[in-house]
Amino acid sequence: MKFGISYSTPYYGVDPDRIVAYARHAEDCGFESLYLPEHIALHPGATVGPYELPPSLPYVDPLDCLSFVAAATRRILLGTGVLLLPYHHPVVLAKRLATIDVLSKGRMRLLTVGLGALPGEARAMGVDFATRGRRADEAIDVMRLLWAGGEEGVSFEGEFFAFENLCQYPKPHGGTSLPVHVGGSSRAAARRAGRRGDGYYPGGALHPDERALQLDLARAAAAEAGRSAQALEYTRPGSIDMTVEQVEALAAQGVTRIVVSATFAEADRQREEMSAFAERFSLS
Repeated sequence: MKFGISYSTPYYGVDPDRIVAYARHAEDCGFESLYLPEHIALHPGATVGPYELPPSLPYVDPLDCLSFVAAATRRILLGTGVLLLPYHHPVVLAKRLATIDVLSKGRMRLLTVGLGALPGEARAMGVDFATRGRRADEAIDVMRLLWAGGEEGVSFEGEFFAFENLCQYPKPHGGTSLPVHVGGSSRAAARRAGRRGDGYYPGGALHPDERALQLDLARAAAAEAGRSAQALEYTRPGSIDMTVEQVEALAAQGVTRIVVSATFAEADRQREEMSAFAERFSLS
């Protein structure tokens, strides 16, 4: 089992020294990865499910912040949970991700993408909310094509994106394609993860029966696409006070990574929680 930890600037704040200290302590504790969420813009009355998002929540740009974290750390992998893929042009995004991966020496390896749940955010970005799923599918294909392409250039003709003989360098660290994990709590997200993803990261508020069904959907979609269903990583959110028995139960369900979050806002209490978790699971 791999263990990641998230840093939520909407709730912990955007002080750069605190972000660096949190990331360094997570690394010292032995956490595999650090995740950041994304919203590009909010508006009064914006809701995700039953929760209203105060419009003043300070969501930093996750990739800029992860690049900042990478410069202050040595080992910890960099992740998003989730990056709102339809609101990013894939040609630009492929360049940004490869750049972070090169400068971090191969640590931008846990990109997790989602569609976004706020129609107002989509409208502000000039994206048709109803077609954002198809747009995300194309974006994944475009990024992988660019990462794999050589000096002869690559071409693409899709519903949303088109180009001819395009070359993009630098390539990700080591010349490899970057993994793309798919997040979301819908059956469509599960199928997208199977068809195109290197991993699936469903949301936390799912009934156990629906969760199991979605994992089966992801694996079936992978097999139908000629991909290895067993190679699909399966990430789940967890609580920082979870027990060894709870982790063993998730492992029995096929979970390969758990991402936890500190519950306290105070930096010293956060460090205590991280250290206690690391000791409980012998991370370092």
